[in-house]
Amino acid sequence: MSTSITSERNRSPLADRMLSWRDDFPILRERVHGKPLVYFDNAATTQKPRSVIRVMTEYFEKQNANVHRGVHSLSEVATTLYEEARKTVARFLQAGSPSEIIFTRGTTESINLIAQVLGQVVIRPGDEIILSELEHHSNIVPWQLLCEKTGAHLRVIPILESGDLDAEAGSRLFGPKTRILALAHVSNALGTVNDLAPWIRLAHERGALAVIDGAQAIPHLPVDVAALDCDFYVFSGHKLYGPTGIGVLYGKSVWLERLPPWQGGGDMITSVTFQKTQYAASPQRFEAGTPPIAQAIGLAEAIRYLEAVGYADIQSQENRITEYVLQRLREIPGIHLIGEPRERAAIVSFVLDGIHPHDIGTVLDQQGIAVRAGHHCAMPLMEHYRVPATVRASFAFYNTLNEVDVMIEALGKTVELFGR
Repeated sequence: MSTSITSERNRSPLADRMLSWRDDFPILRERVHGKPLVYFDNAATTQKPRSVIRVMTEYFEKQNANVHRGVHSLSEVATTLYEEARKTVARFLQAGSPSEIIFTRGTTESINLIAQVLGQVVIRPGDEIILSELEHHSNIVPWQLLCEKTGAHLRVIPILESGDLDAEAGSRLFGPKTRILALAHVSNALGTVNDLAPWIRLAHERGALAVIDGAQAIPHLPVDVAALDCDFYVFSGHKLYGPTGIGVLYGKSVWLERLPPWQGGGDMITSVTFQKTQYAASPQRFEAGTPPIAQAIGLAEAIRYLEAVGYADIQSQENRITEYVLQRLREIPGIHLIGEPRERAAIVSFVLDGIHPHDIGTVLDQQGIAVRAGHHCAMPLMEHYRVPATVRASFAFYNTLNEVDVMIEALGKTVELFGR
């Protein structure tokens, strides 16, 4: 493996930089079942660079204290690091102010927060919430719960067989009762990159709010929430080379100032009596209890690391990997790519005739290759393609063409094993 990676390094300056990036990720030197790890499950979670591990360890060893509540030195240091992390995220997203950044446990919690508090302010019986067939369950179920509570209805933008949104059919769904558009920036199952601008514009023309699930977009492409003009944008730290247990909810200040709290407790108040509680301004109003301090510090470092690598190189390397894997997969008899969108992030889903995706995933694992096999928390999308599950290979900038060759060889062995 090391020899093949070295040969790849000599092919281009980009590949040379890729090799130096790989050195930043200790886990990529691990072996699985005696084989070098080939990690193609990045859409589920990305691996962590050494710098992220270092700053989190340093926090626990030297700076560990609760934030906002202490006058002692450690608390002041922890508070500064935590709020600096918020500023880093705001700058990263091009938000208007750090107060527009709320830390949560992840994308799922962010969407649940939005759904529940918006439900108290903008949703009435008979109102409509528009989703798409591409959505992850985390951008379906919270809205269903809201509909059950309020008497609102879901409407669903269909997709074309390519995996792109059906713009003509979808645009007809917007009407006077439309209140919220909740749309994935990038599909976690197909890699479809949605052109958000016309959908957000259409929502705003109908007086609706645009909520964007950016969990799969944020590792692959730069996001400017001001340019998008979305009302809310959410993502998870662990898909951005940061730690688990932290997510981000960006919201326009004009809305965050109007919304009620989601949870009650410490640090989200200005005063409490048994007669009445005064709530803090955003973002504290939505961050009840002890926040994910170490995780926020780790997320901020992950952002700095990503910016140092640069999205231009990230996209070049990931496009190179994705184009190559699509080319190699098409060489395998009996393979079917699920979705071939116009613009694709570094995610590829496929099935093989007569072999269950779980069996494929198990055989690949024995060769040290980590892929995802299942419905990818997108069961309505699987139903659209009339498959129970797919194999999903998802890539990061630290992956290599040689690793793709290893997977293709293992798929060939899988075909032989199952007698096709």
